[in-house]
Amino acid sequence: MRITVFGAAGAIGGRIVTEALSRGHDVTPVTRRPAPGARTGDASDIGDVIALSAGQDLVISATRPAPGSEPELVATTRTLLAGLRRTGVRLLLVGGAATLTDPATGLRVVDGPDFPAAWRPIALACAGQLGACRAETAVDWTYASPPALIEPGNRTGRYRLGADELVVDAGGVSAISMEDFAVALLDEAERPKHTRTRFTVGW
Repeated sequence: MRITVFGAAGAIGGRIVTEALSRGHDVTPVTRRPAPGARTGDASDIGDVIALSAGQDLVISATRPAPGSEPELVATTRTLLAGLRRTGVRLLLVGGAATLTDPATGLRVVDGPDFPAAWRPIALACAGQLGACRAETAVDWTYASPPALIEPGNRTGRYRLGADELVVDAGGVSAISMEDFAVALLDEAERPKHTRTRFTVGW
C-alpha cells in the first residue's frame, strides 16, 4: 500500500511509520519541520493534504496540537477531511480516549470525577475531532481511540478490539504499548473493519 503519515515525527506517528515499513508498505512520512527521509507538510493546510494524499491508498494522521492550541485539532481534522474529499483517499485517524465510556462508571472518561483538569482541553478537542468525523459522509474514515494508558514499550503483536468502551484487563486497567497500538492500526489499514466508525484497543 502507498501510505502517507502525517505527524510522523511524533511518538505514535514514528511507530506507525516503523510498523508500516516493516510490512513492506510504501510510506511517505510527513513532518511540519524538515526531517531526513520525510516530506515537509502540514495537515492543517488543504493544499498540503491534497498534494501529499494524491495517488495514495491511505492517509494516517497522528497529529497533536501544542498545549494551549488544542482547538486546532478540530480545524485540522476538518481540513484533512476536506482535502481527502478531493482526492478520494481513505483516512485512518489517531484520536483520543476521553470520549470512550469507562465500564467501571458508565461515564465518558472525560466526565469521570478523577479526570485531570489539565487534560480537559485536549479531551474536548478530541471529542470535537470525533464529531467532525461522524458528520462526514463522503470520506472513508476510521477513528482509532487509544486506551486510557499508552506508553512506549514492547511490540507483542497482541491486542483486543473494542468500540465505544474502554478495553480493560482483568484488573480493570486500560493500557497498550505504542508499538502494539501501531500494530492494530496497520492491521486495520490492511484489513478494514471499521469504515466510518470508531474503534479502540487494549491488552
